[in-house]
Amino acid sequence: MGGVFLSLAGGPPMDERDSQDPFRDLGERLDEARRRRQSARDSRPDDDGAAANRDALGLAFRIGLELVVAVGVGVGVGWALDQWLGTRPWGMIVLLFLGFGAGMWNVYRAVTGMGMAMGTKRGKPGQAEHAKDTGWSDEDED
Repeated sequence: MGGVFLSLAGGPPMDERDSQDPFRDLGERLDEARRRRQSARDSRPDDDGAAANRDALGLAFRIGLELVVAVGVGVGVGWALDQWLGTRPWGMIVLLFLGFGAGMWNVYRAVTGMGMAMGTKRGKPGQAEHAKDTGWSDEDED
């Protein structure tokens, strides 16, 4: 019995050595998908102008949304505090201005950090962005 499996499809018994490696099959399918994706990219005409326009439009929507959401959250939290504390309209007015300031700060961060992932900082030229002054790095030193 050791090493002989019965097939669920009712076929002949299969030995462990005859079974295919599912990870190898997965790797082959991934390689094929990457080749198809690359060939699709290569067949597309270069459209740098439209891509730049889409990027600019996306940034514009992001900036507008950052400002509107920050002000809306400030007003909502201020209104809720006013209802709870009975300080109408002072909490809403104060948090409206704080929301506006937070929105402007987010807009400033979005504009000055263009092309960077959220939460990353710009380093000095020639300095790795992820390296800190901790005395170690992720880079292998040969």
